[in-house]
Amino acid sequence: MDPDRASDGWSALADGTRRAIVSRLADGPQAVGRLAAELPVSRSAVSQHLKVLKDAGLVSERAAGTRRVYRLNPTAVAALRDQLDTFWQRALASYVDVAGQATKESP
Repeated sequence: MDPDRASDGWSALADGTRRAIVSRLADGPQAVGRLAAELPVSRSAVSQHLKVLKDAGLVSERAAGTRRVYRLNPTAVAALRDQLDTFWQRALASYVDVAGQATKESP
């Protein structure tokens, strides 16, 4: 996943409705109508949110008759998780450094 797209992924997930959609898609592929039935927004709004998620590379779609079925892109989600793991490891390392300095400075 390219870094610009990863940035788009984080931006896409900044919206609560899109996070709710991603959460539902984590359970498996779903059509727009089913997603809209479970959310407090219109079907049209769900479609717009799915477009943002698709543009960010987080979801893909396939035609199933007259419906569009959406699913998470596991590669893109894994890339975001890897980034978050990297941030977490850096934060922990910084904490260890600060804690070590505080111990050295204590009498």
